[in-house]
Amino acid sequence: MNAVPATETANAVTLSGIGKRYGRYWAVDQVSLALRPGERLALLGHNGAGKTTLMKLMLGLIRPDVGTIAVLGEPPGDAASPTRRAIGFLPENVTFHDAMTGRETLRFYARLKHRPDRECRTLLDRVGLSAAADHRVGTYSKGMRQRLGLAQALLGDPRLLLLDEPTTGLDPALREAFYAIISDLAAGGSAVLLSSHLLTELEERTDRIAVMNQGRLVAAGTLDQLRADAGLPIEFRLRIAEGRLAPVADALAALAPRRGGPLELVVACAPADKMAVLRIVTGLGADIGDLEIVLPGLDAIYTRFTADAIPGEVTS
Repeated sequence: MNAVPATETANAVTLSGIGKRYGRYWAVDQVSLALRPGERLALLGHNGAGKTTLMKLMLGLIRPDVGTIAVLGEPPGDAASPTRRAIGFLPENVTFHDAMTGRETLRFYARLKHRPDRECRTLLDRVGLSAAADHRVGTYSKGMRQRLGLAQALLGDPRLLLLDEPTTGLDPALREAFYAIISDLAAGGSAVLLSSHLLTELEERTDRIAVMNQGRLVAAGTLDQLRADAGLPIEFRLRIAEGRLAPVADALAALAPRRGGPLELVVACAPADKMAVLRIVTGLGADIGDLEIVLPGLDAIYTRFTADAIPGEVTS
């Protein structure tokens, strides 16, 4: 086994120039990325972008053709390593034996991780399955199976948690409960990597975002950093006083306002021009009844980075 450089052991995960090829097709191509303890990192990309392959590489289920990986300070894939039991994983399509109860299923995984039965009781309660713990999994709904999958991923208070589409099948209340659990784990020092297509719910619930496109990492950073890198405009939504729409539109003609609602004008500007535009708008006084500044959302940022030709490699 190759030694891991000391500089990589401080990260929960370090990927350096990782590549995985199937025939002539690179499922993951030259990806370099770090995941730090206590960090929640969202991994975004279209189906086939390489997200699941990247997780399999971190788990040691497959090996890279090029590059190096360090997971919790070790190369992944050693089944005998205690580090392996410090990793929790929830796949996108979780499958359990229908004839077993929820409690029996979780106890089975607890034995694999050398965890006590009492931890199963705690986790079943934590994911809201206590009342159904002794029902057969074959009677579970999609959301209940997903919660059981989350419970098995949480066994042993993992130092690294890999979650592939974890909120599939969960209603809004259960999604909120799920993210509360994730926040608690991160606050305790666990590193969390999660992949999801529900972009709007990730904006305030992750610390950094990584975007993949056709196997390449095309963007990585905080939401504010990605907004700046994307160069998308900021919008000012102005509620205009009754009878003042035309005069205000004339006063803002240089900013090319467009109509919004019946008494609304929308002005778009580059992020660097935000304060200058704000001074112009507030200078109109009582003609402006209300003002809302709308920053580019994660949906727009994601579209920006995945719609264009793939730029050069991004490292973070």
